[in-house]
Amino acid sequence: MRPPQTDDEVPAYWRALGLPGLVDTHVHVMPQRLLDRVWAYFDSAGPLVGRPWPITYRWPQEQRLRHLRALGVRAFPTLLYAHKPQMAASLNDWAREFAREQTAAGHRDVLQSATFFPEPGVADYVDRALRDGARVFKVHVQVGGFDPRDPALHQVWGMLADAQVPAVVHTGSGPTPGSFTGPGPFGDVLARHRDLPAVIAHMGMPEYDQFLDLATRYPRVHLDTTMVFVDFFGGAEAQSATARALAPRLHALRDRILLGSDFPNIPYAYAHQLEALDRVGLGPDWMRAVLWHNGARLFGLPA
Repeated sequence: MRPPQTDDEVPAYWRALGLPGLVDTHVHVMPQRLLDRVWAYFDSAGPLVGRPWPITYRWPQEQRLRHLRALGVRAFPTLLYAHKPQMAASLNDWAREFAREQTAAGHRDVLQSATFFPEPGVADYVDRALRDGARVFKVHVQVGGFDPRDPALHQVWGMLADAQVPAVVHTGSGPTPGSFTGPGPFGDVLARHRDLPAVIAHMGMPEYDQFLDLATRYPRVHLDTTMVFVDFFGGAEAQSATARALAPRLHALRDRILLGSDFPNIPYAYAHQLEALDRVGLGPDWMRAVLWHNGARLFGLPA
């Protein structure tokens, strides 16, 4: 089964696997003014990027959504994140209204998303987001520059654990380390909230083994594949070697690896993420689990 080389080939690939489509756990949809600032940062090759990073899908929002759906993505979040105080609540309101507008237009594929930041009132607006129907949260420890163990967040992590609503957390040290990245700080959060359904963004890149250790220790921890094993970081040969080294562990955790893409902010075609996962060499059943079944189970999608 040949992996897709272009986006046009993506639907044929998941159909050949016998899947109804893809569940992508790591998609960004946000107010355009905010997305423009994110893109400007990538354009500048800022310190959290450190290299040229051309945005492949620098398109208007409606075109991006049409393309995502044409690829066969049947469920996706709108991952927004707050990088400073007094931002998160308004972003949550925007995400709620976006999800409702899409549903009203006949699109039931948007997983209503929310975010938070360690600040006064955080538990109140997280509670409101949960009551309003948020199905996934995004937290960016690296960009936010905050400690996930901050006492202001103890109650929030507990609320998500109680509600069994997943949080996609960028806590790995890639592409550059932050003050509170790495497995240590978030590992302490998991030790305190053992039932937290966390999704480790980018599989914890580059600290793959340590974050796989956390997933082995805590059965509610998942890892997404965002930008994992793609040629952009070091070339195909180096990435294939990394994939082969991790393959036994990825096979053992096959029920908790989730497709993630970082669409639209990626510097290559969407199809390349699927190609990079296919060449791990763990076979069709593993790909089926990663591309559909694990995400469908986590988000409670109907069969």
